[in-house]
Amino acid sequence: MKSVQEQMAIIGRGASQIISQEELEKKLARSLETGKPLRIKAGFDPTAPDLHLGHTVLIQKLRQFQELGHHILFLIGDFTGLIGDPTGKNETRKPLTQDDVAANAETYKEQVFKILDPAITEVVFNSAWMGTMSPAELIQLAAQHTVARMLERDDFNKRYKENRPIAIHEFLYPLIQGYDSVALRSDVELGGTDQTFNLLVGRELQKNAGQEPQCVLTMPILEGLDGVQKMSKSLNNYIGIKDPASEIFGKTMSISDTLMWRYYELLSALSLEEIARLRQEVEQGTQHPMAVKKQLAEEITARFHDPETARQAQEGFEAQFKRKETPDDIPEVEISAGDEGSLGLAAVMREAGLVNSNGDGMRMIRQNAVSLDGEKTTDTRKTLKVGDRVLLKVGKRKFSYVTLV
Repeated sequence: MKSVQEQMAIIGRGASQIISQEELEKKLARSLETGKPLRIKAGFDPTAPDLHLGHTVLIQKLRQFQELGHHILFLIGDFTGLIGDPTGKNETRKPLTQDDVAANAETYKEQVFKILDPAITEVVFNSAWMGTMSPAELIQLAAQHTVARMLERDDFNKRYKENRPIAIHEFLYPLIQGYDSVALRSDVELGGTDQTFNLLVGRELQKNAGQEPQCVLTMPILEGLDGVQKMSKSLNNYIGIKDPASEIFGKTMSISDTLMWRYYELLSALSLEEIARLRQEVEQGTQHPMAVKKQLAEEITARFHDPETARQAQEGFEAQFKRKETPDDIPEVEISAGDEGSLGLAAVMREAGLVNSNGDGMRMIRQNAVSLDGEKTTDTRKTLKVGDRVLLKVGKRKFSYVTLV
């Protein structure tokens, strides 16, 4: 195993905060002396079926701990998922059904092993201990925290001041997340910067239970493709780890040259020294930013597919965008024109699966992001009629041959 200093350098890469660094160094030193690995926990609520690159910032950090010889506890919050994490929300979340949570949890198990080693990763579900907790025990857990302390959280405090509802069950969320640390006897818990309050609750509950409190390591929130807001499926600014290789490659290439370095630091396996060298070469003009971004896109694509598929995705990208060629495998779609025999362009795009709604289609047309047979159009009143067959392109990566019937 590496020395404490070497481990801290790897663990601290990209981290926003470690609470506390001194405690973590002591835990690492004890681990080296005894040969007993630290128990490293990170929890993910299965609120959606797919993980995206924003989730992998934490999973990558788990992988680093794993490579240092520590024991990884990948916690799937199938119980907390029924509550709904109130973090950052300005209104009460609608709880998921047990069927939704169970289905999503299964996909998480499959996806996480694209990064973590399945042979040495312990996957745990917090329903294992929360599902058997009696009402009396839950009341005892709730008695360990005050309403005043809960209202110190930014989201709760803001909603309270704005007279927005705060459901009582939402107060249980940070308590249950904290109790997970007690149940698992975690030495370190990882989370995003927006989870700091919940992570610190775990430290308090461990102290109350007579355990040595866990260290807390927070990681930055990864910005989405827009470079501004948190990566999120609801904002459609995400790269899904189950996306096709061409989508992962193409979306990574769409990020700005500035955002590229943040993705490198938080997602790449390259050392900080290698990244600094690439950055210097770009600044000195000996490397073009696009070439460096292709290297990042290929690395990320290969991680969730394989090197050969990533190489093919790069070739496809270059053919499609550098040489202005269209892909070879454009889907063919037939769409009903209805009783009137015609259909608005935005509705055609929706029916072809190229946009989520008519409103989304209208927005793309106004933004000059739609082409018909290679010609851009900004006509939101454009219609197609029965018998029309067109090559429809939306944005940079979505194509479809559409025939109206």
